Amino acid sequence: MNILTANNLNKTFHENVALHNVDLEIPKQSIFGLLGPNGAGKSTFIRIVNQIINADSGQIQINGENLSPKHVGTIGYLPEERGLYKKMKVGDQLLYLAQLKGLSRRDSVQKIKAWLERFEASDWLDKKIEDLSKGMQQKVQFISTVMHEPELIILDEPFSGFDPINANLIKDEILSLREKGSTIIFSTHRMESVEEMCDYIALINKSEKILDGKKSDIKNDFKSNQFTLIHKGNNISTNEIFNIENTSDAGEGYHKSILKLVAESNSNQLLQELINQKVEIVSFQEEIPSINDIFIQLVKGEKQNLATA
Repeated sequence: MNILTANNLNKTFHENVALHNVDLEIPKQSIFGLLGPNGAGKSTFIRIVNQIINADSGQIQINGENLSPKHVGTIGYLPEERGLYKKMKVGDQLLYLAQLKGLSRRDSVQKIKAWLERFEASDWLDKKIEDLSKGMQQKVQFISTVMHEPELIILDEPFSGFDPINANLIKDEILSLREKGSTIIFSTHRMESVEEMCDYIALINKSEKILDGKKSDIKNDFKSNQFTLIHKGNNISTNEIFNIENTSDAGEGYHKSILKLVAESNSNQLLQELINQKVEIVSFQEEIPSINDIFIQLVKGEKQNLATA
């Protein structure tokens, strides 16, 4: 079942088309990567979901219901441009934001203490936001986004400003939130994070959705049927099963060959043929395109298959 469905979504600012006939389905309890170059329309979509702006036409549904003000409490939103009150103390700010999301004062205090303890930041309660480092401020903003346990969490560049250690900490929290039942819409330019974390992705370019689906299925769809082979000697013979795209010296008597399957052949046939040719195989790996490769190919409008070797 989908937590969010967008049908035929359109938005124009003066003569600038921000979204054009965008359809999206975001499954429950998933991490959904919303990708696209700058100016593609991602932020417009996120603002419409958060009811900051309205679509010109089209429809968004949350759990099968038309998007309405009552859904504000079910959504947690971490904007790319952070918005904490610099002069407020951490505890006061988190309490204020938690109550805005409908939590009682008692529940708010309990959740604030629990989250600060989790981040080893219990001594931040009486510190002003302006006295914290950028990374510490980011943690406070993250806590404010998730402490009311929203069913749908929208994270826009959540790792911005974090060092690798704290980025891993936030990554683990995001994965934990999914395991507990939340759905996360994850907008980022860090393709390694998409590769590692996302279950589904959608790519928006020039206001239109040009790709969406399960991440593993998309990667399989863009395979080039190429394999990298490290082997002893250089006695491979091409035949009706595969072609040799390239062979290079890998050192110490080994070679690296890029093999491409002929249509209708499969990896088992390729491996069996190499064994039949008495090739001494050291490693054998199919080349699967990265999300970054796919992103660049589609945004640039390239039509040829990816060659990731």
